[in-house]
Amino acid sequence: MDAGQCRVMGCGNPARSATSDGLDNRFCRTHADQYARHGSPYRKSYTATEVRRYRLASAAWLKANMDDPSVRNGVERVRGLYASAGQHVEAFRLRGLPTDERARVAWARLRKASVDPMKVLAAALAIEMVIRADPQADLKTEFKQVQTAKLIHRMASGSHKRWGEGHTATELHFYPRSRGRILRHIGQAAMEACELIIDHHQATFPAIVFAQGTTIEK
Repeated sequence: MDAGQCRVMGCGNPARSATSDGLDNRFCRTHADQYARHGSPYRKSYTATEVRRYRLASAAWLKANMDDPSVRNGVERVRGLYASAGQHVEAFRLRGLPTDERARVAWARLRKASVDPMKVLAAALAIEMVIRADPQADLKTEFKQVQTAKLIHRMASGSHKRWGEGHTATELHFYPRSRGRILRHIGQAAMEACELIIDHHQATFPAIVFAQGTTIEK
């Protein structure tokens, strides 16, 4: 492969460093952008339809096993993320904050929206399952982090303000971008909260998902 060419098989476009578009010597602009948004230059994000059954299966299993020590541990870890997130900051005030601070604010936003910690665990567990079921999955940790974070990010992603009444009312709806390092921070924290559940129960994942009408390929 040419040193100045995008590393994605079959792409053929020049890497950004071979143009006037940046210093990246690995990927073209399109695949660099995909990498930032999806966590992989090779595999795009799973759709809501692709993940839905795994989320349902995860949520049902967590509810049925809420007294399991690993599940209790996961819930407490998510609560810890909420508790340590500090003050809530409106989404339209995030510009200029470092990525780790923006990730912290994301957990504060989830706390303010009263998102059940079990939903966070279900999202992380669902991504673990769908990646195991996907024969073309990107198996790198970063892809898993981003896919998990994108699900969590949608649970409470924006800020909404309204001033005035009736036809003269002014509304502001602002949604922070779902891309970049912030997703890696959120996904890593969620995966760490779920790690004991995965370690202790991964052998039962096929049965968990089969109960919702989906099988996991090995």
